[in-house]
Amino acid sequence: MINPIVKTIELGDGRTITLETGKLAKQADGAVMLRMGNTMMLATVCAAKDAVPGTDFMPLQVEYKEKFSAFGRFPGGFTRREGRASDSEILTCRLVDRALRPLFPDDYHADVFVNITLYSADGVDMPDALAGLAASAALAVSDIPFNGPISEARVARVNGEFVVNPTFQQLEQADMDVMVAATYENIMMVEGEMDEVSEAELLEAMKVAHEAIKVHCKVQMELAEAVGSTVKRTYCHEENDEELRQLVHDACYDKAYAVAASSNNNKHERGDAFEAIKAEFKAQYDEEKLSEKEGLINKYYHDVEKEAMRRCILDEGKRLDGRETSQIRPIWSEVDCLPGPHGSSIFTRGETQALCTVTLGTKSDEKIIDDVLFHGKERFLLHYNFPPFSTGDARAQRGVGRREIGHGNLAHRALKGMIPDNYPYVIRLISDILESNGSSSMATVCGGTLALMDTGVPIKKPVSGIAMGLIKNTGEDKFAVLSDILGDEDHLGDMDFKVTGTKDGITATQMDIKVDGLSFDILEAALRQAREGRLHILGKMVETMDAPREDLKDHSPRIESIRIPKEFIGAIIGPGGKIIQSMQEETGATISIEEVDGEGRVEISGTNKKCIDDAVSIIKGIVSVPEVGEVYKGKIRSIMPYGAFVEFLPGKDGLLHISEIAWERLEKVEDAGLHENDTIDVKLIDVDKKTGKFKLSRKVLLERPEKD
Repeated sequence: MINPIVKTIELGDGRTITLETGKLAKQADGAVMLRMGNTMMLATVCAAKDAVPGTDFMPLQVEYKEKFSAFGRFPGGFTRREGRASDSEILTCRLVDRALRPLFPDDYHADVFVNITLYSADGVDMPDALAGLAASAALAVSDIPFNGPISEARVARVNGEFVVNPTFQQLEQADMDVMVAATYENIMMVEGEMDEVSEAELLEAMKVAHEAIKVHCKVQMELAEAVGSTVKRTYCHEENDEELRQLVHDACYDKAYAVAASSNNNKHERGDAFEAIKAEFKAQYDEEKLSEKEGLINKYYHDVEKEAMRRCILDEGKRLDGRETSQIRPIWSEVDCLPGPHGSSIFTRGETQALCTVTLGTKSDEKIIDDVLFHGKERFLLHYNFPPFSTGDARAQRGVGRREIGHGNLAHRALKGMIPDNYPYVIRLISDILESNGSSSMATVCGGTLALMDTGVPIKKPVSGIAMGLIKNTGEDKFAVLSDILGDEDHLGDMDFKVTGTKDGITATQMDIKVDGLSFDILEAALRQAREGRLHILGKMVETMDAPREDLKDHSPRIESIRIPKEFIGAIIGPGGKIIQSMQEETGATISIEEVDGEGRVEISGTNKKCIDDAVSIIKGIVSVPEVGEVYKGKIRSIMPYGAFVEFLPGKDGLLHISEIAWERLEKVEDAGLHENDTIDVKLIDVDKKTGKFKLSRKVLLERPEKD
């Protein structure tokens, strides 16, 4: 009989989360089934016993997978199997990875694989907010060295109140959506989008999330205690030579410090100078000795370079390129730089450059999203590309990686709230990074804003973004918050905190911590400094373009969107699509129609204004209600012995009886000089209450002849 160990987390709103171990996947190093309502996911973790020789990093891989069967659905495609990870699954993987990775011991280099699988979903609770807790619990019940536990919590603000781990329905009404990961003591990761909130409001949301996470962490500690996994495995993944470490430090530190303090703002020249110091040290060894020691020399010199850069900033306030801690690199930008796209821009900040283009499309260009728990369409697309040449790398460019999906998602969240509601165009914004030395995702936000304005998209407000860094040595009270960080300051620093927003508030944020965590005092200082830098960048952007173009460019497609009562949708489409096809042939416009929020939305697109106006006129005729006494211009569709059928509104025919054609008596319709396809003025004189048939008259519009 299996007796699993179960721990329960009370959420305080009647909901609970249970963590169960000892029943499933027992050959994994750690396995936990998490359940919240009818949402269930299994997290497993396996680690190799030894590290691959020569590994000097943490080889962690996190996979998150949602089974379509979890929600009673079949996968799409020919094979009807789950395929490669969707964008939403990749983004969830990244959320978990970024929270876990900093907490493995620095000298632990064994391959670690974390797999989280959603096996059941109720469509009410959001599973991505639970994945980090499940993964950490699996590590907690294993013997894998890990300085956790951690957990993740989503905080939304609904009607002014903060809600922890909101439902799908609650999130739709929220003006703030923030995911926070933390240990019991400190914040580790933040990511979210918001509707122009203040720095204080963001901090408050983070504090609410942390209080919930503390409860999650305490229960995980109890679970580990119950399992007996508080003692972790021993390992030895590094062989060090302390004498060589000291030699490298003594010979290279002063030289590396001099380079760090030289204020050289050229990335490659600075890198070459650092490499020359290392090469000079290596030159004292013959080939055989160097092959034996080179790996350790590289490692120890990296530590020297890191220490030199950090001490230079903390002791002298000098950054690698000579800037002050709050200073932004030089910025230049331009718009309308490419004739082909519907809008374009170049945004350059220091040695980071983004080329952004915008393409406008119609309804047929919408992106169809078919995830396990979400099926819908996306009308604003943002694609971020990071080619190897942007950093001077001589290697082939492969497909889009997880990093590119993550950076593109951050920029998308930053900008999407500024797209007007019910904007008729589908928008595709592409950001190609041409140079990179720090925060290309924020260059994408800035360049994307300019490209949208150059296109003529009436965005609500311009958005800028900035990446903040941090230098803080363990055991020291002194710290430095860095604005607009370089690539080296990101790599060798302790924080990458990206903040985007308008002049009125924050629209998106993403923070990664590379140490054990940060206090709220430091986070508050970073947000305050980020606001100053963000507004400076915004000021430079509006010098290039301060408002969207008043009209689209000549080669842009034209779209008009109109709303109609939903009962007229069928009338516009017609039997077998006959009427809508006829309108498209007659006007040259492309027409699409769908039901949205209880009414019909018709989109008419075309290459010129006339074809759109013609189509709009016809559609308005179809949806208009004929009124007795009104005069219409109609076309004779057919002639019968007793009269003519006249289409006086699109799709609406009425009988013009022979007695209503003229005041004189006619033997046949043609006696009045009327023929099929003639256009004539008619007046609606009656509508049959039983049949709904329309009765028309022409003669009442003619002057009545006087009697002899």
